[in-house]
Amino acid sequence: MVKKIDLCVAEGIIKKYTGGVSDLIPVLQDVQEAYGYIPEPVLYFIAERMNIYPSHIFGVITFYSQFKLKPAGKYIVKVCVGTACHVKGSERVSKEIHELLKVKVGDTTDDNRFTFEEVACVGACAQAPMVIVGSDEYGKVTHGEVKKVIKKYQK
Repeated sequence: MVKKIDLCVAEGIIKKYTGGVSDLIPVLQDVQEAYGYIPEPVLYFIAERMNIYPSHIFGVITFYSQFKLKPAGKYIVKVCVGTACHVKGSERVSKEIHELLKVKVGDTTDDNRFTFEEVACVGACAQAPMVIVGSDEYGKVTHGEVKKVIKKYQK
């Protein structure tokens, strides 16, 4: 069943701004906060109302990792794959999370509990490899510790 999207919410958000291309990121941030992600019909609605090509908006959304085109799970699990984390084994940590959650990077579990992401850098290189679940940060995570971290949120 396709969920109906209320465009009145997006209309109210757009009206708060002048409508220029310089307002696009704040509009997208507000839209995402309101809907939990940026639904495709809303993307086209923003394009029409702000007179911006949909491809430009899509480019902005996919460039910035803060924006989501699909609903995210209750917990967003991020594995840093920056240089320091990679050198310290983040690839193995990421693989373990993939196996535990049975979900690919960028996807959400069937129960909508977890969304699994790899991020370029979280700025905590001394704690490599880093795993972030929601707002909780776990540093120097080993292959064996991953299961404990995930189980904490499965309860």
